[in-house]
Amino acid sequence: MFTRLYLHIPFCRRKCPYCAFVSQESTAADLDGYAHTLLVEMGLAAHAFRAERPLESVYFGGGTPSLLDPRQIGRIVERTGDLFGLDREAEITLEANPGTVGLERLAAFRSAGVNRLSLGVQSFHDPLLKALGRIHSAAEAREAFQAARTAGFTNIGIDLIHALPGQTLPMWRSELEQALALGPEHISVYGLTVEEGTPFALRYGADSPRLPDEDLAVAMFEEADDILTAAGYEHYEIANYALPGRRSAHNSGYWRRDGYLGLGCGAHTFLRQGYGVRFGNPADLDAYADAVAQGHLPHGEGQRLTRQDAMAEFMFLGLRMADGIGESGFRQAFGIGLDETFGVALAKLTALGLLEAAGDRVRLTRRGMLLSNQVFAHFLP
Repeated sequence: MFTRLYLHIPFCRRKCPYCAFVSQESTAADLDGYAHTLLVEMGLAAHAFRAERPLESVYFGGGTPSLLDPRQIGRIVERTGDLFGLDREAEITLEANPGTVGLERLAAFRSAGVNRLSLGVQSFHDPLLKALGRIHSAAEAREAFQAARTAGFTNIGIDLIHALPGQTLPMWRSELEQALALGPEHISVYGLTVEEGTPFALRYGADSPRLPDEDLAVAMFEEADDILTAAGYEHYEIANYALPGRRSAHNSGYWRRDGYLGLGCGAHTFLRQGYGVRFGNPADLDAYADAVAQGHLPHGEGQRLTRQDAMAEFMFLGLRMADGIGESGFRQAFGIGLDETFGVALAKLTALGLLEAAGDRVRLTRRGMLLSNQVFAHFLP
């Protein structure tokens, strides 16, 4: 059914104005109660769903998971192993805000079983961090990274955002250079998306002159690709770069349609039953906690995917990866060839320079990565 576990921690010290994820500001009591609820939900899930084999990855996302006490993280990791089993080489990732961690806390997270850290740096320019509503400074981001190294983390990823209000190409180049100076194993570069319903949506309209225009946003994407690949990072997914052997195992599983169990308020699950089943937990914290307290898994019936749904997902998730889609993998999954299923779309997109063939595989070109949503639309049912 699944080989991966995602745990959503919907709390932050302060909600960022650009963020549309399920999260809210918290107290220590909120965190204590939530950690207990997660463990209860995990027990309920273990009775209902079966892991295919010991879990290959565990991911604490949010929100700000680093607000949890390391002892709470340790109990959750230990309970995960007891209920589902953990592969000896399992990747256990914790997302961390640089403003919430120091050497002692990071060392405790490492001792609790976390072996991969994802630092939400976002920017090395203090004015941009202030505009984003982040609680940390650029200096604190660098200090957190070095403290993580001292604490024993040998697998660290950092997140950066481009196309920010007032950001120029030289500023973005500086961001990338400062990231490289730290030497992380993984770098994620996301273009800012102004999400509906966020304070940013009120502050910046779609045509706001304070946001970089489309040409500048494209130039920033290309600059990241040029600089990071020249430094030895593999551009393995539209927004992700890694040193050889350091891809995010957990996120790669999403793009390959591996089964994963999602626990926590607002978490989503994909189980490998038939062509797949998807369902989500309520985004309302009280509704989530009440269901668990009553001994119920906090989700509805979910969506059972059809063969056509699964084929579409195979394409638009798999094409996110630079490796692309393999003919043999598609045929093994669905008993039919790529050309027989999507031949017209593949030919059109190749002619437009958005896809290219590489042996028996099909993958996005760099231009295709820039226009990926338009590409993916061709495969929707």
